[in-house]
Amino acid sequence: MRRPTLALLLGSLFAAACAATSAPRVDADLGARLDARCDDLAGRVGLHVEHLATGTTHTRASDELFPTASLVKVPILVALYERIERGELDPHAELVFEAARSRGGDDLLASFADGARISLGKLIHLMVAFSDNSASLWCQELAGGGAAINDWLARHGYEHTRVNARTPGREADYEAFGWGQTTPREMCRLLVEIRAGRCVSPRADEEMYRVLCRTYWDSEAVSALPPWVQAATKQGAISRSRSEVVLVEAPSGPYAFCVVTDDQEDRSWGADNAGFVLLRDVSRILWQHFGADGWTPAPGVEVWR
Repeated sequence: MRRPTLALLLGSLFAAACAATSAPRVDADLGARLDARCDDLAGRVGLHVEHLATGTTHTRASDELFPTASLVKVPILVALYERIERGELDPHAELVFEAARSRGGDDLLASFADGARISLGKLIHLMVAFSDNSASLWCQELAGGGAAINDWLARHGYEHTRVNARTPGREADYEAFGWGQTTPREMCRLLVEIRAGRCVSPRADEEMYRVLCRTYWDSEAVSALPPWVQAATKQGAISRSRSEVVLVEAPSGPYAFCVVTDDQEDRSWGADNAGFVLLRDVSRILWQHFGADGWTPAPGVEVWR
């Protein structure tokens, strides 16, 4: 009887050691700083932070549903690259723009003449780097539509992230959340999986990660990082909600975080909007903790926002 008992004991000890190793680490000081800053916002805040090297995490309503706004363009990107990887789409193929696709506003694609040509690869960059809504809706269509994107999400274990706009059967969700809905935890997971090459394929994930590192919109979370530090990011903004998901290649190891607000009292659109300021402040707190190189933005840099 001794051998089975010893084996069981060793097995239990091994399992406990594994559990202790994989359990999230909590930094009380970091968590307190983040929570105190989030408490200042008049509105609801969701936050998920994960340091990939140490396992340090911090969560705040990270499994609650929030509007995606333009964060939805990351799931669109992933489903689109799955079709490219299967050979159903060619990133170098030229597409013909029709004026009826224009959503107006500041979209670059809206300035195209009817019949103008653009490659799928450039259309993807418009969607991600410039968050061009006209390009994004076209990409959603090319990815197979909202139902196909949601099928990819469901197949890969994303229980909460969904596309609502132009997706039959999701009209009530569209009324509640807009274009899409997600949780801070799942948005972080998407970027982490892309970086690890576990999302579509290693080669597709590498290209998606490069695309996500080329944002034009660098006035919020990215502005709190040194310009020589690489960060993959996507932002979202509607009047009631401001959001950003970021994966930072820090000296101490990469870390990912997602901040999403909802029901904001401040619905202005200037750089001093409370939600935009929160994105910058959370990013600064995390860089001070994980970056630890003493960098601060140059005086007067706010003029670029």
